[in-house]
Amino acid sequence: GLVIDGRTLEHVLLDSLQNIFLELTEKCRAVICCQATPLQKSVLVKLVRSKLKAITLAVGDGANDVSMIQVADTGVGISGQEGMQAVMASDFAISQFRHLRKLLLVHGHWCYTRLTNMVLYYFYKNVAYVNLLFWYQFFCGFSGTSMTDYWILILFNLLFTSVPPIVYGVLDKDVSAEILMQLPQLYMMSQ
Repeated sequence: GLVIDGRTLEHVLLDSLQNIFLELTEKCRAVICCQATPLQKSVLVKLVRSKLKAITLAVGDGANDVSMIQVADTGVGISGQEGMQAVMASDFAISQFRHLRKLLLVHGHWCYTRLTNMVLYYFYKNVAYVNLLFWYQFFCGFSGTSMTDYWILILFNLLFTSVPPIVYGVLDKDVSAEILMQLPQLYMMSQ
C-alpha cells in the first residue's frame, strides 16, 4: 500500500513526476491520499482516468469531495455530519461507509445484469419488428407501403414492448444478495 499526504501530492502532481507516480501506484493494492485539497483530489482522479484509462469511483462525505465526485465516472456520496453536498453531487448515496460494499457487490451486479438483458431485449424487439417489415415488402412488391398505422407503431413501442423490461428490471435477481456478499468474484464473472 501507499500513503501520501497533501504536501507530497503537490510535488507528485507536477508534469515531470506524474508518470513515475502512476507506475508506483499500479504496483500497489491500495493508495491512500490524506490531507489533500479538493483540487488535488479532482486532479488525481482526472490523472488516473486519462493516463491509466481506468474507470474511477470516488467516495466522499463532504463539500470538499464534490469536485472529486463530479470528475469520477461514478460518484458515491455519504450523508453524514459534514452535510449533504457530496450526496447532492453524487450518482449514488449511502448513509454510512459500511454500505459501500453492498452497493458495489450486490446492487452493482444486479444493475449490470439487468442493463445487459434490457439491451439484448431491445435488440431482439427491433430485429423482430424490422424483420416483419422486410418480409412485408416482398408481399407488397417493394412499393414502400406501410404495414401498420402510426398509432399501432406507437403502441407497439410504448405499451406492448415496454412492460417486459420494466417487470424484469424490478423483479429479477439472478443471484441472492447473501451469495453475492460471500462471493465477490461473481461481480467480475458477470462482466
